[in-house]
Amino acid sequence: MNIPKEVKFIIDKFYENGYEAFIVGGCVRDSLREVSPHDYDITTNALPDKIQELFEKTIPTGIKHGTVTVLIHGNSYEVTTYRIDGEYIDNRRPESVEFVSDIKEDLSRRDFTINAMAYNSNEGLIDYFNGNEDLQNKLIKAVGDPDKRFNEDGLRMMRAIRFAAQLGFTIEEKTLTSIKKNNDLIKNISAERIRDEFIKLIISDNPSLGLRLLADTGILEHILPELAICIGFDQHTPYHDKDIFNHTISVVEKVPNIVYLRLAALFHDIAKPICFTLDENNIGHFYGHNNKGENLTRKILRRLRVDNLTTDMTCTLVKEHMNVLVAPTDIALKRMINRVGKSLVFDLFKLQRADILSSAPPFLYLAHVDIMENKINEILNSKAPLSSKELAINGNDLINELGLKPGKHLGELLNYLLEKVLKDPSLNSREKLFELAKEYQAYNKPSK
Repeated sequence: MNIPKEVKFIIDKFYENGYEAFIVGGCVRDSLREVSPHDYDITTNALPDKIQELFEKTIPTGIKHGTVTVLIHGNSYEVTTYRIDGEYIDNRRPESVEFVSDIKEDLSRRDFTINAMAYNSNEGLIDYFNGNEDLQNKLIKAVGDPDKRFNEDGLRMMRAIRFAAQLGFTIEEKTLTSIKKNNDLIKNISAERIRDEFIKLIISDNPSLGLRLLADTGILEHILPELAICIGFDQHTPYHDKDIFNHTISVVEKVPNIVYLRLAALFHDIAKPICFTLDENNIGHFYGHNNKGENLTRKILRRLRVDNLTTDMTCTLVKEHMNVLVAPTDIALKRMINRVGKSLVFDLFKLQRADILSSAPPFLYLAHVDIMENKINEILNSKAPLSSKELAINGNDLINELGLKPGKHLGELLNYLLEKVLKDPSLNSREKLFELAKEYQAYNKPSK
């Protein structure tokens, strides 16, 4: 197993001073899978104060729990003393930890067997819980009693599902049964921790596996009840051959694994159950589900503490996903670019194609998406102004020239000028725009 020079230096330093140390957890798992680890965690029988004494530059990042960050050539490595956890009082964190000298005790507290292995070049692979065998068998299995592991930290249930989605593994039967039994423990976990695991799941290579496991175990009802009600929801329309949940999963699978694009795919039909109506021919309709979906998506993403930029891009795609124009005019497409954004509009087309291909054949609207994309490329290549920022005059010019005041009226005037320029790009000059602005002013005085 290849260990980076700096990691080997840290391990050797402990052995030179009468201690032992190993790389542990995910880096061992990934190395055995012949995947380059993202980072290396190190565990040792040296106490935290000794770790700080042995190395020139350290940071006491989690000193209470035995973790010291060792800095070497600007790179940071977490080094943690062997420990066992005290009582878990909130299904999230131990009330205390006890440092121990035996690595087996340390490994026994870890979540899954594939994460409970350690290695160094002196001792070789340390694998008390048959993690390597489970790795070869593509199995996610809790270390020891799964009920105990999940009661220690309820997030481990989502981690099991996320690992299954990332690695394409199966969750061992007793471990899966325990997740189903203990699914309500997820309610004790912070939104931020749930968000982080869910994002990793949704951008994995096999998100459908993860989403189905979340549904089958009952966790989905706790973290995304709005999506859970889509399970088995018959759309009653010839345009769809799947229920809302299975259609959604298909769309998620068909878009690239970019966070906001996968989230938009997941939530594009999230408001369908609340918009559902049935006509006299027993055909289902979902009028306005894109607009209501935008509002519902924003509410969900705020609940999960997703950052504002990701939220805004996701919501824009959800709102616009139904806008497949059959005979698009240049002005309609320019307005679309203005609403969506020059780069995000191409992600919108990816979402629309995935949505169409996840519906009932024939996929006639694919050709319309192609036409929209080709025409928008032509518009962008023409360098035509597409937003008020690209007008030859700005708000300050209008204030100085026409004596206007900042506010709603000024914004309305800029929008009017933009509409004119979208229809006729030749109007985008200072002289012509000032003329148009004066004409607008003559008929639209600002309200006092």
